[in-house]
Amino acid sequence: MKAALRRLPRRTLTPVIAVPATVGIVAALIISYSGGAQAQEAPVGLGTAADYSVLAGSTVTNTGDTTLEQSLGVSPGNTAPGFPPGIVGGETHLADAAADQAKLDLTTAYNDAAGRTPFTNLDAELGGETLTAGVYRISAAQLTGQLTLDLEEDPEGVFVFQIDSTLITASDSSVVFINGSSPCNVYWQVGSSATLGTGTDFIGNIMASASITMNTGATLEGRALAQTAAVTLDTNTITAPACAPTSPPTDNPTDGSGGTGGPSGGPGGPGGPGGPGGGSGGSGGSTSSSDNDDAGSGANDAADGSGNGEGLPTTGDGAWTGVTAAGLALIAAGGLLAIFAWRRARQE
Repeated sequence: MKAALRRLPRRTLTPVIAVPATVGIVAALIISYSGGAQAQEAPVGLGTAADYSVLAGSTVTNTGDTTLEQSLGVSPGNTAPGFPPGIVGGETHLADAAADQAKLDLTTAYNDAAGRTPFTNLDAELGGETLTAGVYRISAAQLTGQLTLDLEEDPEGVFVFQIDSTLITASDSSVVFINGSSPCNVYWQVGSSATLGTGTDFIGNIMASASITMNTGATLEGRALAQTAAVTLDTNTITAPACAPTSPPTDNPTDGSGGTGGPSGGPGGPGGPGGPGGGSGGSGGSTSSSDNDDAGSGANDAADGSGNGEGLPTTGDGAWTGVTAAGLALIAAGGLLAIFAWRRARQE
């Protein structure tokens, strides 16, 4: 190859070098962009703490008609006065094994959220901000007015707020979504205590190192999880955070009538077999349930793509692995040709 390159005139050698080198560089840029686009923050795993609307270290106190959609837990404390009149939709665990495990899982989740990098630093005041999914660091967070979380039509977007000290919201403040909704993937890691002002409408999983206070009428779509101190409630509503499904559900296959062939076959005659891909017809024009399941499953797989995917092109990580290998090979080839050309030029 080296000898052949020496015999080529310079004007021929230049494009020979330039083409693979250029293609390789473009491939590398595509790979770099795709890698950045695919890198997405993973949700913080809450473990069994996800089963609780409220979890506290010392006690949970309530005044008024508070409603918790999920469970209530306290550990190592063992008191929760104010229930009733407060309503717990799940179970109540006071210093038992379930509460102990939930507190351990909360500690793991808290440390996970606190250690996420890279992060973007924010000013203390969150009111009036519009943020996209990511990790944010704040020394002490204040919310006055409305904070907007923009999912950019990505149902798997994750928001992690790392707050060094306190989280405080003014009265009637709110957190809202645009371009989608993903309350289950919003996490507030609070270095000391969190306080939601009167009438605040808040979203996300609050994980406070010390205490959490929800003033009169504040609502939370998420969880109030305090590691060491109390959770104080006053006529509040806490609902479980929900996330939109990443893909629409698929209906189960339904049984067809006897004697009906598959999507590519004709109807089976009385007692005769169905067409290709369909279940075989039973005697008297009826089929067994297993035959019908086969026919239904084939039809639904063809309609909604829920089959095993045989014969489909490779996509996703496997495809990008191939692109990466090809790009690196082209870059290497271009580099070798450049070296040969440089040496040839020197000899001339």
